[in-house]
Amino acid sequence: MSCNMATMPSDGEITFADHVGRFYARRYGFAPMVGRLIGYLAVCDPREQSIAELADALLASRSAIAGAVNVLETLRLVERSRAAGERMDRVRLDMSSSQAMGFDVAEYEEQAELAREGLGVLADAPLERKAILLEWAAFAEFLVEQMPTLEKQWWARREALRSAGTLSEDPATRREGRRP
Repeated sequence: MSCNMATMPSDGEITFADHVGRFYARRYGFAPMVGRLIGYLAVCDPREQSIAELADALLASRSAIAGAVNVLETLRLVERSRAAGERMDRVRLDMSSSQAMGFDVAEYEEQAELAREGLGVLADAPLERKAILLEWAAFAEFLVEQMPTLEKQWWARREALRSAGTLSEDPATRREGRRP
């Protein structure tokens, strides 16, 4: 079913978007609209939607949709595009970046740095007082070390699944020649 202004989304699509919205609100503290937008963009057709189309489909204000799009752009989970001659942006879910897939080590590097800063504050404190910060730093550094390996393993598995016909190529990624 098409999810544009001419035809409204199915009840199943909206229910799925609501479930994703609740998951992201509960798990990550996102505003429910952010998660609803992720869920809807994962199932809508066409994949690219304007802010107005998204607002109509999700029964939300354009400003709520624009705010959710801004959050998702910051996380590199959506991409905006505009066709030549069009006056409106189109938004689509984009899982091609390391950040979108959860493999970006910058977050863990920053956490390790913060933990080390805290350890500097507690430089003369007993080991027991530093325990939380020591483990935080060690865990963050472990993730920084391991994440590149996990990412390579994922891309290899993804290609194997595509070769087996279990996953299909993202037409936008193929069209633009992007590779992770």
